[in-house]
Amino acid sequence: MLTIDQILSIHTPEEFERCALELFRFQAVACAPYCRYVELLGVDVDGVRRVEDIPFMPVELFKTEDVYCGDGSPEIVFTSSNTGSTVASRHIMQSLEVYRRSFTAAFEHFYGAVEGWSIYGLLPNYLEREGSSLVYMVDTLIKQCGSGGFYLHDYEKLIADMAADKRPKILLGVSYALWDLAEKYAPQLHDTVVMETGGMKGRRKEISKRELHEILCRGFGVEHIHSEYGMAELTSQAYSAGEGLFRAPSWMRVLVRDVNDPFDHRPEGMRGGVDIIDLANLTSCAFIQTQDVGRVLEDGSFMIEGRIAGSDIRGCNLLVHNIL
Repeated sequence: MLTIDQILSIHTPEEFERCALELFRFQAVACAPYCRYVELLGVDVDGVRRVEDIPFMPVELFKTEDVYCGDGSPEIVFTSSNTGSTVASRHIMQSLEVYRRSFTAAFEHFYGAVEGWSIYGLLPNYLEREGSSLVYMVDTLIKQCGSGGFYLHDYEKLIADMAADKRPKILLGVSYALWDLAEKYAPQLHDTVVMETGGMKGRRKEISKRELHEILCRGFGVEHIHSEYGMAELTSQAYSAGEGLFRAPSWMRVLVRDVNDPFDHRPEGMRGGVDIIDLANLTSCAFIQTQDVGRVLEDGSFMIEGRIAGSDIRGCNLLVHNIL
């Protein structure tokens, strides 16, 4: 079985292809829900020779099945946020160390050493429930950098603490809380990256990301709003430095499928359902058919443009516009 060392050491498309095919052949046998799905499709596991031919498991199975192929009992089960009307997804992880190494490596790939930052978390709805992988990630990064902290509703203390902090800062928050902060206080931030994770949670009206980012740029006095793209079913994250263009680490790849034919992947630039390969999902399923809509560009970056019509509303992707 592949190790996290091998996954984080991927640097070339050839290495990605080799690891993806090896992990597929393992999970198509060892992960019971994925195994059943592959069998129902009539896929010859040994006959799959290209990444493009790997079947992607519908993300909904994380709600109803134990998507797990670890050796022994899991160390943690993360759950998705939901609106109260939907069933939460469960991501069963054998090792928290794998998760820590994956999110730390992804963060440092895009932002440099964690120790060089102060990280401020504004994630009220996530802090108010248990099982959030996002809270675990941000809490771990805060501990690694040794500066910053979580803030629930005390915006004035958050502003004062950030103003007194002379280090480069990241203000990472759920969309509605950042909007509230920008609207009520309009603090002009310096040496600060503002990063939104999505999610209105019914607290504010739904607007496009472009509109939200314009509001936040004015309110915080910054030129760009960064974004983090992740979900409970993933071990890894992609990041955007602005303009809604996300980039993924080398062990993660995004493809786009025809929304009416999940086995037909679309060319670069075309819009469709988002499929994700996250090779750090070593003990669950690395090949996930999401309910998001987006497109992949020629340079490998991608855009998330909403949700497939009729799909469940999810906590990390509630900014919906131009739905198919």
